[in-house]
Amino acid sequence: MQAAGLTLALDASTYSGTVAVLRDGVVVATREALMRGEREERLMPAVLAALADAGAVPRDVKRVVCGAGPGSFTSLRIAAGIAKGIAHGAGVPLYAVSSLTLVVAGAQPPLSAGRYVAALDAMRGERYAQRVVVNTDGTMRAEGSDTIESPAQLVQGDATVVGPLEAVAHAPHARGVVAVLQAVLAAGPVDLDAWEPSYGRLAEAQVKWEAAHGRPLATG
Repeated sequence: MQAAGLTLALDASTYSGTVAVLRDGVVVATREALMRGEREERLMPAVLAALADAGAVPRDVKRVVCGAGPGSFTSLRIAAGIAKGIAHGAGVPLYAVSSLTLVVAGAQPPLSAGRYVAALDAMRGERYAQRVVVNTDGTMRAEGSDTIESPAQLVQGDATVVGPLEAVAHAPHARGVVAVLQAVLAAGPVDLDAWEPSYGRLAEAQVKWEAAHGRPLATG
């Protein structure tokens, strides 16, 4: 499946949101935005700036790819809302990609061929983890589903652990979509109305509310 035209990719699984614009499968612009401790939302301006850097506007986008988590509840919701809005406004499909895969795929400089464990903070002293294989041609594939593990459980065999809190420190970045774009397109678009990111865990505020009230918080 070809990736002709503009692809807008964004991820906000951590407190640093990232944006990448791909033209015909090549990264032509990137931007970053702080997702915490700011008085105004910064990711949408970063999206518009990245598109402007590429000489484009939202209506020029042919597809949107959004990091699907797991990760920061609020940041993921912001990114998903922006991705849905642009996809709906431009009348183009929305695709999802694991943010853990983007830890490895978005590493700069690119990681060499081998086996890796992508890890993101799951709070409570644990990590979200995903096994990822980088092929000799630079493409990559995830092995199995993501899990929640302690730091001591992450290292298995010859795999190298990669993540913002690890010895090999890389955060997820939207530019990594270029390495997995064909696989993402082959998996097909998500339902624009029904799709939500995989938050991994309940928001801490919800956990505290349910603990205090002794019952689940109604979300419907």
